[in-house]
Amino acid sequence: MNPVLQGIITILAGVGGCVGYFYFSNLVLDKVIFPAKGEHAGRNINRANMVRPWLFLLPAIVALGLYLAYPVVASAYRSLFNRQGDEFIGFGNYISMFSEPEFRRSFFNNMLWALVVPAAATFSGLLAAQLTDRMRGGNLAKSMIFMPMAISFVGASLIWKFVYANNADIGLINAIRSVFGAEDPVDMLQVPFWNNFFLMVILIWTQTGFAMVILSAALRGVPEETIEAAIIDGANPFQIFFKIKVPQIMGTIVVVWTTTTILVLKVFDIVYTMTGGNFGTEILPSYMMSYMFRDDGRATAVAFIIMIIVMPVMIWNIVQARKEMR
Repeated sequence: MNPVLQGIITILAGVGGCVGYFYFSNLVLDKVIFPAKGEHAGRNINRANMVRPWLFLLPAIVALGLYLAYPVVASAYRSLFNRQGDEFIGFGNYISMFSEPEFRRSFFNNMLWALVVPAAATFSGLLAAQLTDRMRGGNLAKSMIFMPMAISFVGASLIWKFVYANNADIGLINAIRSVFGAEDPVDMLQVPFWNNFFLMVILIWTQTGFAMVILSAALRGVPEETIEAAIIDGANPFQIFFKIKVPQIMGTIVVVWTTTTILVLKVFDIVYTMTGGNFGTEILPSYMMSYMFRDDGRATAVAFIIMIIVMPVMIWNIVQARKEMR
């Protein structure tokens, strides 16, 4: 079948199905279950109005159940089986995983990312928001800072490979070192422990623009009266920024921080593109990837641990975002 025709039929079937569902479900509700007639007509109308919102939400609830709840439960169940999925081994995958040095190193690196990247990205974004709001040509500077957000993690990694290249003719860092007299180039991605920070710089570079946009809007929402009162009292620019502005936008800072933390706990592309998880840069998603096609039980166990780590941060993020909306 022609793809265009197939697309049109799919759209018509989807829209027609939604219209039909809402029409016939209301018909059954009003005419069969709670008919607006007889001695209980008023009570039936009230009951129908109470049920109607849930009737409209039912398809979304079913879809969420299928696409969110079921994969979580199925993954947790699958992680309790062996590699082939034909033998129940309980928490065997988790026990053997925690005894492996590779998993402990991945877990440590992930926690390092979760500590450094959100803090650096939020601070850089806050600093950029404050400086670009006050300078001439600030909008142009904001556009330049925000631009990396439009680049995929793989694209950003390829750009930074030129910066870290083990060649003074290509790599920016080695070129700077050679200017100051260093003769032997250094491969930044193979320097133990510190290569993790070189990878983190890429994510900080891409996320600073996001933090800047959100925090810039929050800074503009700070009442001018409080700033003018602080100036009259003799406060200097640093005191105005740290003691007047930052406390008033602390809720937004927390939302940016937690949003970036959630992203960090899921990051995979940068490490896989730059080092493939070698040289001590392995993180939980790359550790999971190493088992993806040869041990489903172990891979789903890692995925479930990542979900458990992300869940509290996500709930906190939603609570803070709702507070901000109020």
